[in-house]
Amino acid sequence: ENSAELKLSPLKFHTPNLITVNKLNVFYGEKRVCENISFSVNEGDRISISGKNGSGKSSILKLICGENISYTGDVFMNKQLKISYVQQNTESLSGSLVEYAGKYGIDLSLFLAILRKLDFSRSQFEKDILFFSEGQKKKVLIARSLCEKVHLYIWDEPLNFIDLISRMQIEKLILEYKPTIIFVEHDKFFTDNIATN
Repeated sequence: ENSAELKLSPLKFHTPNLITVNKLNVFYGEKRVCENISFSVNEGDRISISGKNGSGKSSILKLICGENISYTGDVFMNKQLKISYVQQNTESLSGSLVEYAGKYGIDLSLFLAILRKLDFSRSQFEKDILFFSEGQKKKVLIARSLCEKVHLYIWDEPLNFIDLISRMQIEKLILEYKPTIIFVEHDKFFTDNIATN
């Protein structure tokens, strides 16, 4: 099968270093789920965060995105850093694609064009996102992220429920445009091909 090529326009940051995490410990209530995590994110890095389920991977991503996560240690990042976040969970998605694009302030025609490239039919555009398949919902999140002009992409299990052709499109996109990205992904083949660290 043929697949359309996706495009990306990541922003350049004014310093090489975007984030430094030092001796990070993440807690679920009283329970410490990961400890002594240290890493830095520099321009062009593609960092894979790996670990077993429940080990705090998603919490690290959410913490960097500014969510209220219980932690100790240091997370240094510039306030001017623009981030696009693709969350793991799609349960909150509902409404029309037009409303969704408006909520995030993204270009509707570009958003729909990316979804077409990700194998959406035009008839799908008329439906409520609530009734999309899990794979289609994940594509909505990814398409929105690709529309956002940011310095850093943070994707939590972007390939969940995604078909093989779209996986190949996404991998090719990342290798071609080399965005700075932190991601969690259980697909070892994808991770081995994409990650620089």
